[in-house]
Amino acid sequence: MKILCIGEALIDMICIDKGKSLSEGENFLKKTGGAPTNVAAAVAALGGQVALAAKVGKDPFGKQLISTMHDFGVDTRFMFQDKNTFTTFAFVSLMENGERDFVFNRGADSNLNIAEVGQIDLSEFGIVHFGSATCFLAGDLQEAYKYLLDKALSQNIFISFDPNYRHLLFKDNLQDFISQAWYFLEHCHFFKVSEEEAILLTKKNTLQAAAEYFLEKTKAIFAVTLGKEGTLIGFQNQLHIVPSIPIKPVDTTGAGDAFVGAVLYQLSHYSPSNVQSLADWQSIVANANRAGARTCEYMGAMEAFKHLSSRIFYSLPT
Repeated sequence: MKILCIGEALIDMICIDKGKSLSEGENFLKKTGGAPTNVAAAVAALGGQVALAAKVGKDPFGKQLISTMHDFGVDTRFMFQDKNTFTTFAFVSLMENGERDFVFNRGADSNLNIAEVGQIDLSEFGIVHFGSATCFLAGDLQEAYKYLLDKALSQNIFISFDPNYRHLLFKDNLQDFISQAWYFLEHCHFFKVSEEEAILLTKKNTLQAAAEYFLEKTKAIFAVTLGKEGTLIGFQNQLHIVPSIPIKPVDTTGAGDAFVGAVLYQLSHYSPSNVQSLADWQSIVANANRAGARTCEYMGAMEAFKHLSSRIFYSLPT
């Protein structure tokens, strides 16, 4: 069962001068990124069949993104190149107080449009994953994102969703983000959120209250990632925590995307319709926790994904 991921493909420029603002920093590390791009790479690294729908510039950075995905084994037919717009960049520096100095230079990713995603034959795919915060920003991509969701639903395709909230993108338009995210929460079959996102989206004060609200308001199976504490599963009016594994973290970048990629890989391998019990989902999430944890042992998401393989799974549902 093949997976389709849709959303942004971008270049992260990470300032490696500790405690320096972007205006002060002089040394930057260039990394391919974008949440759905990371998920697609993780799925492919695990051995799954996956395609990425995204738009990049017809420039060296767009070429790098396509080449990186191709090297992982991702189907890049739907990675379109825009000759008139530069590839999207995100510049980030971690300040000594823990805050991030962040500049988002949006480019070609916003221009993926309905006509382009309309070229995708969804009969090729059993799962479509929506995992891009930038798809809730105004532009062609926002319209294409919802169009593809509605098209996938009309064909009874399994829908996965990760809102991937980014405060620095939505701090002035929070309610719009929440409203758009809820449309996907109400229509997907599986979603993954962080504890922060769970509380943000439900407007509850505690994780327990937020999880109970998701059980009440959605029909989806869901996972709330809790870092080293594991993952909270919501399944058929039940809540259960699946522990993670102890590691010595080097870099947490991409851990959530590796988690999602591992869930989708397993679902595609066994078909979502065959994963119907809490025990099955506990096994899937335990394996996904391992994938996310192992990703934290390497510097950079793409570097970490090179070390992913299905051998990290101790057990798979039957």
